[in-house]
This record gives sequence, C-alpha cells and structure tokens, in this order.
Amino acid sequence: MNKASLLELLAAVHSGTITPVAATQRLADMPYEDIGHARIDHHRTLRTGLPEVIYAQGKSPQQTTEIFTRMAAAGTDVLATRADEATAAMILASFPAAIHHPSARAITLKQSPPEDTKGHIAILSAGTSDQPIAEEAAVTAELFNSRVTRLYDVGVAGLHRLLSVRDQLTHADVVIVCAGMEGALPSVVGGLVGVPVIAVPTSVGYGASFDGAAALLGMLNSCSPNVTVVNIDNGFGAAYTAVLIARASARRS
Repeated sequence: MNKASLLELLAAVHSGTITPVAATQRLADMPYEDIGHARIDHHRTLRTGLPEVIYAQGKSPQQTTEIFTRMAAAGTDVLATRADEATAAMILASFPAAIHHPSARAITLKQSPPEDTKGHIAILSAGTSDQPIAEEAAVTAELFNSRVTRLYDVGVAGLHRLLSVRDQLTHADVVIVCAGMEGALPSVVGGLVGVPVIAVPTSVGYGASFDGAAALLGMLNSCSPNVTVVNIDNGFGAAYTAVLIARASARRS
C-alpha cells in the first residue's frame, strides 16, 4: 500500500465502485501482516515513501520467498538483500519478472509504474574488491527510482583515477563512497564536492583492517565535514538514505 494506491481506493469508495466493507478488507493488513515468522510492514511506504526491504541473510529460502510473495501481492516494489543462490532460485521460480543481481546479492521486483527518476546519486568504489557493496547500493537506489552513476576502482592509491571522473561527481545530489583498507577515499571525495557524502566502510583489507573496523574509524574521523558514515558493508543503508536526500533535492529544484 502506497499513497497512490490508497488514494485510488478512497476514490473508488467515494464513487461507489467498491463498498466500504470491501475497502476495509483491503486495508485489513495495515499496519502490518503477521505471517508467523515475520510481521510485514505494508504501511511503511505511506510513512516514509519507500517500502519495507527483506534482509534475507539468516532466513531460509522458504521464509524469504514467502515474505517476498506477500509483499509482491501488495503491489509494491520488492527488494531482498543478502540473498544466496538457493533463495534467488526459489524466488525466480515463482516470479520470472524478478531480477537476481549476483554481485550485489540482491533480488528485485519492479511493480510501480514508470516515472521520472528522482535525484542523482554517484556511487564510488575504491577498488574492485569493494564493488559488491557498491553494487548493493546501486541496485537499491535504482529500484527506488534514483538515477545512478557508477564510478568504480577510483581509490586513493591512484589519485589520477578519481580526478579523471571529477566532472561526473559535480552533477550528483549525493555521493556514496565504498572503501576498505584504510578508508581514505571518502575524505578526498568530500573535499571535491559540495553535496553530502555517505561513506561505507567495507570489510576489505589485510589483518590490521580488522574486517572493516579500521576503515570505519578512519571515516568517522574524516576531516571533511560533509562526510557521514554508515555501518560496515552497509551498501543498502547508504543507498536508502541517499535516495531520501536525492528526492529532497529533486523537490527543491
């Protein structure tokens, strides 16, 4: 249930094409649907403008598929993150229109009507090893109708690579930077752009990187004041926030 579908339902009641009782049945699962192992928040789109997302890691393929099915029946766009191959196979068997993004470990089903993109997000990865997290961010932002520019393998070990794409950065409403190792790239990017930079520390690096903790601490201590930080490997969270920022920017322009 989103704002458009709710308005359509209310208009149908007003015109008499659907009875108030039937409309009440349609709304019975608001604000959530209890399916035993999960309580699906169908009301979230009305509150935030974006639907609930399935975190598949730790769930069985059957559980994720059931949640995916219930969300798809509600007519929203559906995203499952951190989905393994078995889960992807089960969902795609039921939803041929769904798309599996192996690099991002994500599954998407686009059901909303086509519309103009809202805002522009540039997504950078420091190295190729950071790309899966960057792809999780890109897939999320694209499903939620933001324009995405991918700029991968532009880390500080070869600063000329970043400078070669500087012009593309200037057109973005918000920038997501995914980096492991020492996590230096977001600070450099923050000094080049006048928009919010969302830093994503990745669990990429040798022993003293501590599975991303070194990058996380480095990003939290960034000297660029327009840099904010999400959790380690949280490409989805970075994209969700970036979409909201990009939409706000699009409304102002």
